[in-house]
Amino acid sequence: MTPEVKHRVADVYGINRDLPQNYVARKEVDELFINSLTRDKHLVIYGSSKQGKTSLRKHCLTEDDYIVVHCSNRWSLGDLHAAILKRVGYEVTQSTTRTATGRNKILASFKATLMGTGIETSGERERSVSDAVTKQPLELDPDDVNDIINALLGFKKFIVLEDLHYLSIETQKDFAVALKAFHEQSPLCFVIVGVWLEESRLTVYNGDLTGRVIGINADRWKLEELREVVAAGESLLNIQFTPAFRHAVIANCFDSVYIVQEACYQACVAKGINFTQDTLTTVGDGLDAKATVFQVKLHEAIHPRVYRL
Repeated sequence: MTPEVKHRVADVYGINRDLPQNYVARKEVDELFINSLTRDKHLVIYGSSKQGKTSLRKHCLTEDDYIVVHCSNRWSLGDLHAAILKRVGYEVTQSTTRTATGRNKILASFKATLMGTGIETSGERERSVSDAVTKQPLELDPDDVNDIINALLGFKKFIVLEDLHYLSIETQKDFAVALKAFHEQSPLCFVIVGVWLEESRLTVYNGDLTGRVIGINADRWKLEELREVVAAGESLLNIQFTPAFRHAVIANCFDSVYIVQEACYQACVAKGINFTQDTLTTVGDGLDAKATVFQVKLHEAIHPRVYRL
């Protein structure tokens, strides 16, 4: 029987920009993440690279639930705060006024349609024009978390910070201090994604975050969950890996979903499969699974997955 829907192999196995179509929810990871969303605490999704951190966020949250800021290795704390304001909808320009540290303040003016901002508008500083809202510019110290909290009053969405590990160590330490203020002085909740092995990275930088941050370990993959990933992809592509190939990949993947995904992708390519097959097709026969996994691991050795201090 010919499948009704055709899927690209690249959308199922391997690494891609969107949520993989064979995504498998993990009880000890996805459920913990979802249950933690209502606890009014900051969430830190941590683990090795390509272990499903961003996919976890995309699967458990709808796009209307959050804004995303991708961190840069060149940013200071002020730059990070300014980037958050921009994603919320502010237009940020430099002021001629200087802060106590000698840095220029910023002017943040807000104009956006009511739909999609996440900000509830109220107060005398605002005027309505059609379906748009304009606020008088706010003069802010970008390094002062109190100014940023004031500018974000009424913002209701989660603030997702992707790749926080790209920030310099000093900026990470500064943000760990600001994060405590965000928790104490506002209802804002951050979802922080970083390539770390330690759950307590931010609490090491600021011990006062203890009890205010929940860690989600994206590295936690059980063997049965990895088998489900393979099986889900088989169903979508109308293929079947040989038992020997499947066993060898799972046994040698070091609990890495990336290695499993990439090995399955390479096996499909070797078989000449790029889309869902019209008839059930066997994949992996005559293929050295250990050699395939070794090549994936070799690529990882050249491009390390974990950032350490």
